[in-house]
Parts: sequence; C-alpha cells; structure tokens
Amino acid sequence: MDEFDVVVLGAGPTGENLADRVHAGGLSVAVVEHELVGGECSYWACMPSKALLRPAAALADARRVAGSREAVTGGLDVAAVLSRRDDFASHWKDDGQVRWLDGVGITLVRGHGRLDGEKRVVVETAEGERRVLVARHAVALCTGTRAALPGLPGLAEARPWTSREATGSPVVPGRLAVVGGGVVAVEMATAWRALGSEVVLLVRGSGLLPRVEEFAGDLVAEGLAAAGVDVRFGESVTGVRRDGGGEVELTLAGGGTLTADEVLFATGRVPATADLGLESVGLPAGKPVEVDDTGLAVGVPGGWLYAAGDVNGRVLMTHQGKYQGRIFGAAIADRAAGRELDLAPWGRSVATADERAVPQVVFTDPEVAAVGLTLDEALNAGRRARAVDYDLGNVAGASLFADGYRGRARAVVDLDRETLLGVTFVGPGVAELLHAATVAVAGEVPIARLWHAVPAYPTISEIWLRLLETYRDKGAT
Repeated sequence: MDEFDVVVLGAGPTGENLADRVHAGGLSVAVVEHELVGGECSYWACMPSKALLRPAAALADARRVAGSREAVTGGLDVAAVLSRRDDFASHWKDDGQVRWLDGVGITLVRGHGRLDGEKRVVVETAEGERRVLVARHAVALCTGTRAALPGLPGLAEARPWTSREATGSPVVPGRLAVVGGGVVAVEMATAWRALGSEVVLLVRGSGLLPRVEEFAGDLVAEGLAAAGVDVRFGESVTGVRRDGGGEVELTLAGGGTLTADEVLFATGRVPATADLGLESVGLPAGKPVEVDDTGLAVGVPGGWLYAAGDVNGRVLMTHQGKYQGRIFGAAIADRAAGRELDLAPWGRSVATADERAVPQVVFTDPEVAAVGLTLDEALNAGRRARAVDYDLGNVAGASLFADGYRGRARAVVDLDRETLLGVTFVGPGVAELLHAATVAVAGEVPIARLWHAVPAYPTISEIWLRLLETYRDKGAT
C-alpha cells in the first residue's frame, strides 16, 4: 500500500495539468495510466489529426493566390504527410512525457486504476500485479472519453474505424465512408480526401456541425463538396458487413448499399467511466461524473473525489480539460492547505471553472472558429440578443490572404449589457482570430471599449471594426 496526497487517474493533458498544479502546491502526486502518458490528444486526436490537416490547408492556401498558384505543380506527398503525422504522434511512444513527469517529481503508476472506496485506488498492472494507492486528500478522475459506436448488426465484425484509426492509419484507403456530421467526421473527411481517398460523408440530419451557427455548417458542406467529397444528408446506416478482410458494405435506411474499403463511425463520445469502480463510492458506472465549479464530485460525501475534463461531461475539448485541470488542481491544493478559495472581484473564484466563453476550431476548409453562444442558444436562454453579420471577403486583409476569399463572421450581442455573448468566424485562416474573440466574450468587454481596440491594417482582424460599424449603423435594437 502506497500513500500520496493526491492520486490522479488518467495521464492525458487534463491529468497532467491537474497533477502539475497540485504538485506546485506542495503535495505529493501519483498518476495512474494504462495506455500512453499524454493521452488521447497526443496520439490519437488533436496532434495527429491536425498534422494530417495542415499540409492540405497549406496547399489550398497556395492555390488561392495568383503567383503561388502557378508554382503548385502537384498534389500532396502522401508519404511525407504520414511521416510528419507520425512524428507529431511521437511514433506512439511516451518516453518524452514520462521524462517530464519524472523531472517534476510526479510518480507514474502503470496499469488500470479503479476506485475501491473512499480515497483508495486499486491498480492492476500489465504484469498482473495488484497495487493499492491511498490518497490523503483527494482522488481526481481524468480518464476522458472513448468513441461511441452504434449497436448496428455486423458492426463489431466489420472492424470499423473510430477516431483512433482515422488519425493513425498507415495507408490511404481507396474509398472511405464516414458516418457522422460533427467535428471528427468533417475533419477526417477533409484530411483523407486531400490525401487521395474517395470519400462519402453520410449525415443523418440535414446539416453539419450542429453545435455552431448554421451558416458555418453550410459553408463547410460547400467546401467539402468542392474538394470532391460526396456529402449525403438524411442518410442513416442500418447494417454493416465486411467481406472477410476486404470491402465493407453499408446497408442504408433509405434502401440500397454503399461499398467502401474502410468505414469511419464518428458518432460521438462517451465518458470512460464504465470500469472505474464508481459504484464503490455510490456513483453510477458509465455515466459522466457530475461536479461543481471546483471539480468536486456531486453526491460523494467528504469532499475528496474530483473529476476534470471530458469525464465530467461539461465540455469535451482538450483545452477546456487542461483549463479545468489547472483550476481544480489549485482548488485541491488550497483545500489541502486549509486555505479559502480565492474569490475574484467579479464573483468568480480563481479556483472555479468558468464556461461562458468556450472556444472551438474546426480545421476544415474553410475553417470554423467559434466561442460563446450561438444566436439560437442566446435567445433560448432568454437573453435579448441580436446577430451582427459581415462578409469576411469584404475585409481588405481577407482579399489579400486569398483571391476570391469566401467567409462570414457573426457577433452575438447582448442588447441589454452591450457586450458580446458569442462570436463565429468561417473562412480560410480564421483560427488565429479566435483568441481575441475569446478575450472579448470571457472578459465581457463593453462594445464601447472594443472601438478602442484598433485592428492592424491590412489584416483579417479588421473584421472587428466592420462588425462594430455594422452594429452601430443598424442600431442597438
């Protein structure tokens, strides 16, 4: 039996950040991990997926500008793209991440950890050994999510791709069917089409990216179609069959079949809590762990169990999980030292998570960058809000960025307080605009002050001035 001040289950970005913040607070920490230190983002999600997408975006940008367009004489070098992807995934080895843990004094325990009552974790190692860890102050669950697959006939036997196979495949499939209309679906359709696959995107609903402004999904659908992706709306899959080790045949709800070499099911994520021993502390297995704004698990007495990142179901994004890890780690350290949580002047605590301004980028062509509320979300929440829209192609910096630039921007304004509730940009290269929007939304910067944040000319950031002018000229009601 080993004792630590804090035991963290999961060594992904969330767990690493939480452990680091706890350790900086003077506490001893053990991190339990049964796969690779660094987690989903490092090896099967953020890093490899963006490594696949970036070469296609760079090539597309070159082709959008006269002069560089004429210099482009071929397509992507597939071997070079995949090799670069492998480098960014550290060739699926975690030596560097382990060295970081060792260097800061955090203990790594390899194996599958499960709760076994209050402040107690049992770890089963790959060698079949059983190790018991006891936490003096807190246990933090940072185990993330796993891909959700529908219960379709023949699916398991057909060996479908999930996001892991889609980001890590060593070869380009000749024909790829993608089932889904969310971020993973559209990004992987973009990446593999650029690498040469014939891609069919099967979307059950009538649009893409349902959690952002509708126009964003429409522009992404147009971009996919222009790239040669066969986008089909209103299509559901009712069965899957693979012919031995060969082709995959999908049975479609509307009749007919579709044949491909591989099929990716990008149909959501579920919390990785089915085998964490939650029942030993009175929580249901397989569900998100509900937490308060300091990360404490709701319904567990004693104030010792925390859950950060995707596992609590609040916001399924790596950067938000890292943010929660930092915030909740600080709360654990403060409580262990008997300190009151430090309250900020505006009523939020520096040890509580604020989710009013969650940013997200979809790395398609065009890119989608959004933060805060959509117009529908604001209105449904009872806010008196108005959308201010502007054609990004009419900004001088955008016309310099690409010939015939196509894009759109929207700011959602709180008419009572004259602050921004949300901002959405769609177009090539808009990802780097997002943090300014995040600061404006998170900081609740008054529109009257935003007039004095002067954008450099000629950059795409002049969109801020155009949005403010449009709001002024159309009135505040």
